[in-house]
Amino acid sequence: MLHILLHALIPLLIALSFAGKQWRKAFVIMMLTMLVDLDHLLATPIYDPQRCSIGFHPLHQWPWFILYGLLAFLPKTRWIGVGLVIHMLLDWQDCYF
Repeated sequence: MLHILLHALIPLLIALSFAGKQWRKAFVIMMLTMLVDLDHLLATPIYDPQRCSIGFHPLHQWPWFILYGLLAFLPKTRWIGVGLVIHMLLDWQDCYF
């Protein structure tokens, strides 16, 4: 449950800290990046608490992380990239704790 809460709380804190008056837009965009988890629907079983998402689900593969990082540096896709990077980092740390 904490993992899911962090997927909303961290983007909110980042939006409030760095997006100024556009914080709501930045937050909504980052929350929409959570749709990357739709790739979990391809797994059997869909949810396995013992499974690490990183390296298992198609959009949670290491090559995609390069694209997600690049998106974070481009002005027009910055909040998409930041949201995806946050998501992957949270999923990665969840594999160890």
